[in-house]
Amino acid sequence: MKKNVPEINGILRSNMIKVPECIREASGIIVLGKRIKSLIFSTDVALIRNTNADAILAVYPFTPQPVITAAIMTGTDKPVFCGVGGGLTTGKRVVNLALDAEFKGAYGVVLNNPTPNQVLSRVRKTVDIPVVVTVVSETEDIQARIDAGASILNVSAGKRTAHVVREIRKSFPDFPILATGGSSDESIRETIEAGANAITVTPPTSADIFTEMMIRYRRVYEEKGVLEEILEDEK
Repeated sequence: MKKNVPEINGILRSNMIKVPECIREASGIIVLGKRIKSLIFSTDVALIRNTNADAILAVYPFTPQPVITAAIMTGTDKPVFCGVGGGLTTGKRVVNLALDAEFKGAYGVVLNNPTPNQVLSRVRKTVDIPVVVTVVSETEDIQARIDAGASILNVSAGKRTAHVVREIRKSFPDFPILATGGSSDESIRETIEAGANAITVTPPTSADIFTEMMIRYRRVYEEKGVLEEILEDEK
């Protein structure tokens, strides 16, 4: 029988970014005692503060900087998985960034796909939080990644994500996997059924949200203006 779950919202924070309800069908991954099913892919502190996602995936296409990590950690009350490089940024700097992220309170660190296994191994030996490794193809040597110290696989293969997850699950039925779910409930469910334990969601940008808000505001004023004209005519 479906349980009744009471929901309480504030007035000022009711306009939040909600992840698709179907993500609740995932098993989740228990990280440091917290079950995580949904992650929002963002470094925008305003978005991060106004979402019901279970956790934050703070990965960005620039050289990772401790000041960015500090800003995100200060601005959220949710578990954060921080990107620490692995592509352009590699070697000892990745290890140092990972340790800094742990000291700042991150729940995990995320290494980009090109990260050499030697660097992954050094990060694993240095930090005491999960090490998430991004996977973009089923042809990658997943066993080598696990042997080097990967704690969680982050599958990000675009439209092929569900397929890649399914292929990985054939050889690794119990290993933790989070994956991008796409923009529809159907694609999210397909990814979950393929074997993903948690789903990453890309939220709309602040500009997109503002556009929708301004359309509503203008409509209200337009309707108000029409009403005033009708009342004026009736006088």
